Amino acid sequence: MSNLNSDDQVITRPIIGCAMRVINTLGHGLHEKPYENALCVELKTQGIPFEQQPRFPIYYRTVQVGEYVPDLIVERSVVVDTKTIEAIGDVELGRMLNYLRITGLTVGLIINFKRPKLEWRHVWLRDHHR
Repeated sequence: MSNLNSDDQVITRPIIGCAMRVINTLGHGLHEKPYENALCVELKTQGIPFEQQPRFPIYYRTVQVGEYVPDLIVERSVVVDTKTIEAIGDVELGRMLNYLRITGLTVGLIINFKRPKLEWRHVWLRDHHR
């Protein structure tokens, strides 16, 4: 999950930079939504394309049984999940793997704004066609 290739790092590095500007400006410990919204403002300011809360259907067999609404999809290639939790753990990593499967993307970024120092984790869904 942590062996990102250089292309993935090129895509996620500016997102992390934007998140650092957000936490340095707003501080830590607010609810998740202000961070998500501020990250959108910063991404837009930096000219980084994104979609906020797009909808993805969830299918069981051929029947739609729900939908997944990610916080952000950046550069049409990275699922970004903003959090204010004690620590990013196995539960969050497992959820992100599911999010990647649902969206058809291979790179996820979980960003935690809970503490004074920004925490983030990359999640990478290996291409099963190789």
